[in-house]
Amino acid sequence: MAKKDYYDILGVSRGATAKEIKKGYRKMAVKYHPDKNPGDTAAEESFKEAAEAYEVLSDDNKKAKYDRHGHAAFDGGGGFGGSGFGGGGMNMDDIFSQFGDIFGGGGGGFGGGGSRQRRVKGSNLRIRVSLTLEEIANGVEKKIKVKRKVQAVGTTYKTCTTCNGAGQVMRVTNTILGRMQTAATCNVCGGAGQQIDEKAAGTDANGLETVEETVSVKIPAGVVEGMQLKVSGKGNDAPGNGVTGDLLVLIEEKDHAELKREGDNLHYDLYVSVPDAILGISKEINTVTGKVRIKLDAGIQSGKILRLRGKGIPSINGYGKGDLLVHVNVWTPQELNKEQRTFFENMREDDHFTPNPKENDSSFFDKVKDMFS
Repeated sequence: MAKKDYYDILGVSRGATAKEIKKGYRKMAVKYHPDKNPGDTAAEESFKEAAEAYEVLSDDNKKAKYDRHGHAAFDGGGGFGGSGFGGGGMNMDDIFSQFGDIFGGGGGGFGGGGSRQRRVKGSNLRIRVSLTLEEIANGVEKKIKVKRKVQAVGTTYKTCTTCNGAGQVMRVTNTILGRMQTAATCNVCGGAGQQIDEKAAGTDANGLETVEETVSVKIPAGVVEGMQLKVSGKGNDAPGNGVTGDLLVLIEEKDHAELKREGDNLHYDLYVSVPDAILGISKEINTVTGKVRIKLDAGIQSGKILRLRGKGIPSINGYGKGDLLVHVNVWTPQELNKEQRTFFENMREDDHFTPNPKENDSSFFDKVKDMFS
């Protein structure tokens, strides 16, 4: 595939001045800059093409060769006279370091004036927080004591003398394609761009000290076991001008004495006596938002499921609340006195005690199906 004409890439004529060539490159660089087109490989290739074109046309000697012979002037030289870009071997760090003046100086970020210096981030901290169902249902703010590393008073930093504050060092190697320039993290400052000037007493090798701090963590309603919440900036500090790490909060759910959770729904086993099941009764039960009273109709059957809508757990995504499913269990006595035994023996032949399910009496499987519908 034929390479594009360098003048066409920059949108300038062959008689363009150095100022016009620089202006054309800046226009293309801004248009296709990676910060403006994140994840766009086509834009990245266009950005590299513009850098390649400018690298040649901004150099009087290379420009003269290109004007006479076109791309053939560099076919045998491994990438425009050993410039270090090597066509497809270019990387973004090479471009920013080589053409920092185009972006406003210093290896520039998008739009000029910014630095592409890598900012080291402090390590994250992880803690576990155990919550009751009531706390999960209503949301809660927890005050948690955390031991974290912070920059100590009295510790000062200076620009790293090895990388001059860039956090990276450039290495030039000779290859079959010419001189290749690559960037590597500075092994003296670890990429921070700064090193300790004066270290306060009692600090670690990075000038950090350990302190205990009370952190407020707001936990939204509806969280689930294993969910991880992030509290930004409450991890360990980084040395120098680095970015503070985060506090990661892992949610654990405590068992409830009466309620069982299933997604956003809750289950409650309600045991009633045979007389209560026969005669009907009003019962008070616990929910995650307080006590409620429910009515059991006379003749209620064991296995009946009562659905209390909206008495479950709020959805973490804000899609309403789950339900509380009350499972009715008729408790059969295991020991009877003589009078009670005589009564029930007399009831064996009584039609009122003979099972007689109606069509609207759900089977066990129907109840399970209804429970999840």
